[in-house]
Amino acid sequence: MLDKIGIAKRIAREVKDGYYVNLGIGIPTLVANYVRDDISVEFQSENGVLGMGPFPYEGEEDADIINAGKQTITTLPGASFFDSAISFGMIRGKHVDLTILGAMEVAENGDIANWKIPGKMVKGMGGAMDLVASAENIIVAMMHTNKRGESKLLKKCSLPLTGVGCVKKVVTNLGVLEVTSKGFRLVERAPGVSIDTIKQATEGTLIVEGDIPEMAV
Repeated sequence: MLDKIGIAKRIAREVKDGYYVNLGIGIPTLVANYVRDDISVEFQSENGVLGMGPFPYEGEEDADIINAGKQTITTLPGASFFDSAISFGMIRGKHVDLTILGAMEVAENGDIANWKIPGKMVKGMGGAMDLVASAENIIVAMMHTNKRGESKLLKKCSLPLTGVGCVKKVVTNLGVLEVTSKGFRLVERAPGVSIDTIKQATEGTLIVEGDIPEMAV
């Protein structure tokens, strides 16, 4: 079974040379720490940064350099800073190759709910709706079940939707699943996790074809 760092490491393997990548709040922000050293990737944050690097070491933080989640970050040589209008023009103009987001729920048809729980105060939807409406490739990073042990991979989302039919792949603490027209197709199992465990934790349609390999992280 993976922890949050393990999920981030596995998703980092999906990042290709030359990609422009947007990282959402939470687990996705960890991905920048684990991208291979031999590829060049530009990480974009919707608060107006292009060229984010790993998190700074303790004592080296700069309070003026933050990501969309208000975490202190580092920047790589050639990084740039700009306003929200330019940032969202970049997103809406489909200039981001890969978007990595957290979620509260994902449906088997690729719907995502990640911005609001009814009855709870939120500051706003953030950039999530723009990101899921514009990105061609969306990977969700999340735990397979909630704190009550209930599946977060559902037949249909119960929370207000952020986007419809947009998620391509989900990486959880239990495995890697692709969203297909027939449901969640299991691609890899997390270390030490059985197929039966994943079946029990998945409410949505789960497709298991052939021998499912255990992932290498």
